[in-house]
Amino acid sequence: MDEALAIAGARKRFGETWALDGAELCLEAGGFLALLGPNGAGKTTLIRAIAGRVRLDDGQITLLGADVNGDDGAAREARSVLGVVPQELSLYPALTARENLETFGSLNGLAKNQLRERVDWALAWTGLTSRAEERSDGFSGGMRRRLNIAASVLHRPKVLLLDEPTVGVDPQSRQRIWEMLAELRMEGTALLLTTHQLDEAQQLAERIVIIDHGKTAASGTLSELVQQTVGSQTLVSIETEDLSGAKERREIHVEDVAAELPALLADAAAEGRKVCDLAVRAPTLHSVFLHLTGKDLRE
Repeated sequence: MDEALAIAGARKRFGETWALDGAELCLEAGGFLALLGPNGAGKTTLIRAIAGRVRLDDGQITLLGADVNGDDGAAREARSVLGVVPQELSLYPALTARENLETFGSLNGLAKNQLRERVDWALAWTGLTSRAEERSDGFSGGMRRRLNIAASVLHRPKVLLLDEPTVGVDPQSRQRIWEMLAELRMEGTALLLTTHQLDEAQQLAERIVIIDHGKTAASGTLSELVQQTVGSQTLVSIETEDLSGAKERREIHVEDVAAELPALLADAAAEGRKVCDLAVRAPTLHSVFLHLTGKDLRE
């Protein structure tokens, strides 16, 4: 597939600190990539560089094949295919939902004959048609988040950067946002997501990039990252008790749960022990992240 976004050898220094030190990633057209890293790893700097708010000291950023590491007219024009959803809500609280969308649509260069159609689409897409004439400062957190996303995609970007798009929202609103993102992908938009929700990255993204100390620590699908780091063995945890009620827990790594679990249970029965609790845990993105960085995502 064609590359929607590619970053190679990204380096950026602030004073004596290298915020980026050779970071790389590739997002395919229509793809969904999660960008993860502990605090201070360089995620924010990388996102800002893609959006044109920071210029790299070295390296290359291309959007649909065009170089955008700069602030000249050509780079700004090439960046017109980009949408950015910031973590901080970027809405005008005194304006209605419709007025907010009209304002952001105009800022993104939509002509008047396009604007009404796109605003009506956005209100339906976010489930806010019935609230279109209400001020956004009266909306719930989830409603404001949905409106914030819509304001960034009115111009139909080919690549969308999403910085913590579900932070602070309830589970129902979070699910609605996931559904909205799925619709964008169906229309061909490539998505780059930064999140502190590892389950979100694991469920939504096709590919994952983990950066640490300004470098790309790993890149691939979840199964590829698991194989490269912690291995694909499944952890089986069995708690048993003997006739006296004394309990014992054993943890065993297995290659094939279906083939090996019956023998483990048979061993417990042969020892006269009753199984009290059984847990089967496959390797997760959390275990991969800890292996690569030595930290939890929020540290």
